Amino acid sequence: MSTLTVSPSPHIHSKDSTRSLMLDVVIALIPAVICSFVFYGWREILLMAVSVCSCVVLEWAITKYMLGKSSTIGDLSAVVTGILLALNLPYSTPVWVVFIGAVVAIAVAKMTFGGLGQNIWNPALVGRVFLLVSFPGYMTTWGAPQGVVDAVSGPTPLGAIQEGLAQGASVSEIMATRGYDYSQILFANLGGSAGEVCALALLAGFVYLCVRKVIKPWITLSIFATVALTSLVFWGINPERFTDPAFNLLTGGLVLGACFMATDYVTSPMSVWGGVVFGVGIGFLTMMIRYFGSYPEGVSFAILIMNSLVPLINMAFKQKKFGRK
Repeated sequence: MSTLTVSPSPHIHSKDSTRSLMLDVVIALIPAVICSFVFYGWREILLMAVSVCSCVVLEWAITKYMLGKSSTIGDLSAVVTGILLALNLPYSTPVWVVFIGAVVAIAVAKMTFGGLGQNIWNPALVGRVFLLVSFPGYMTTWGAPQGVVDAVSGPTPLGAIQEGLAQGASVSEIMATRGYDYSQILFANLGGSAGEVCALALLAGFVYLCVRKVIKPWITLSIFATVALTSLVFWGINPERFTDPAFNLLTGGLVLGACFMATDYVTSPMSVWGGVVFGVGIGFLTMMIRYFGSYPEGVSFAILIMNSLVPLINMAFKQKKFGRK
């Protein structure tokens, strides 16, 4: 008689693995990483190396010496966290600050909850927000990308708009004074974190992930649609006080957050409609923070807030059971 092997479901396995999915994310981020190196030079290369190495070494050490488990660094999730953390920081960030961000991202936001698949919030964003609150001086010192004509260190486009409005200027006056051009913003953002330097490179990575079926586009598209619609309404009411949809879609960390961090498997809803609600919430909160908050940018805060609501969203919008029509 043959021996039967009894095991829990699932009994049908996909050819995809955590490593293959994370590798695709790394590949999708390569255009943005290359652009950051081109525009910010060796300093950004150093920042990226420190961030990635710190995340990998910290996960290996915690897994081996504190949790007593086999190493999980082979799944490349720590590499992805390191890249995303680096892309969320100004290129002038001191190395020791980058290391602290890696400690918070890996040790606090990820491994405290048991590692990959069990964390509540996106680790890279937790590290970034912690550094923003703890070291605002370093995190709000922006250097203009190399090669940008007549560019000097100063506020990001979002920050410049906020400062100008506070001084009584109109949006059109600020845009004209600063010389902001949408085509330039699309290819080379005028200051900001390394991941904001080229929206086109990030969108190319997003298309790659969609073609490879690594992510579903619903979350990202719902974020973009909500940001565009919300800003269109406010801009239509008062164009001298509120920025237009194109400006809000191309500036800040919106593209990076919507394409690569809001779509994180672990911290986003499982169902299609849940993902849409999740994206709408991120887009709306982002615009409320940008228009009425103290910070000129709100993507990171919006994603973390909606990460916290994912369990409730999953309860309200349940995934279709396997085998059910």
